[in-house]
Amino acid sequence: MFQIKEKQKLNSEMMLFRIDAPLIAKKAKPGQFIILRVTEGGERIPLTVADTDPEKGLVTIIFQIVGKTTDQLSRMEAGENIVDFVGPLGVPSALENIKKACVIGGGLGVAIAYPLVKGLHNEGTEVDVITGFRNKDLIILEKEFKKAADGYYLCTDDGSRGYHGFVSDQFRELLKNGKQYDTVFAVGPLLMMKAICDLTDRPRIRTIVSMNSIMLDGTGMCGACRLTVNGETKFACVDGPDFEGHEVDFDEALSRSTFYREEERLSLKRHRCRLTGGVR
Repeated sequence: MFQIKEKQKLNSEMMLFRIDAPLIAKKAKPGQFIILRVTEGGERIPLTVADTDPEKGLVTIIFQIVGKTTDQLSRMEAGENIVDFVGPLGVPSALENIKKACVIGGGLGVAIAYPLVKGLHNEGTEVDVITGFRNKDLIILEKEFKKAADGYYLCTDDGSRGYHGFVSDQFRELLKNGKQYDTVFAVGPLLMMKAICDLTDRPRIRTIVSMNSIMLDGTGMCGACRLTVNGETKFACVDGPDFEGHEVDFDEALSRSTFYREEERLSLKRHRCRLTGGVR
């Protein structure tokens, strides 16, 4: 059992939990993830490690309430236990030998971007951060980013805070104004990451994308996170989740990302068993 030590509601859609998992806290690196189950017989879901505190043995996860399992998890309280919390899994992000980086996070990808920014900062890298949200009420981790980044750029789709537009629009403006980077990290919706890769294609800037949004079971056995990278089949959960963005077949990934949308919708409906009368 893994105890929830702290619970925070970040906004109307996102939650932050700190979990007592000392072995994972000692080993987890930026870019890696865990697999959890809320209850026995429950669904296994992957969540990126947002932060760790090795001294206290705590692992921070940030999640959006989008399906049955994240809904169940959001209803738990500090002091309660999660049945399974396994990791760290995945290949850590390569953060060494980078002089100037830009980390771009959109939506839930902002939570995944944070450990990258913190890790780059600890490596002595000069790092700019662009974060994007639909509106000001959904903004998270602003203070944390400002503390770790050399430059922080906040965007909202509706213009209620910061730059009025998408993160790709803000990034385009920075490039037009002379900003230069040797590496760009893009984390968020597939369309957003594809847009960033289009902007860094000419001139060619090394661009790393995180494909964790297509992961399912975290072991490579289910095949849900299969994608084509430089003409070869890869699995985001075991070969990634980080990949060179210019080598990813985004059109294929986008077409496959909607396969389970109906199943996800149905999973949120409460089902009454005809045999026992129980609701689950």
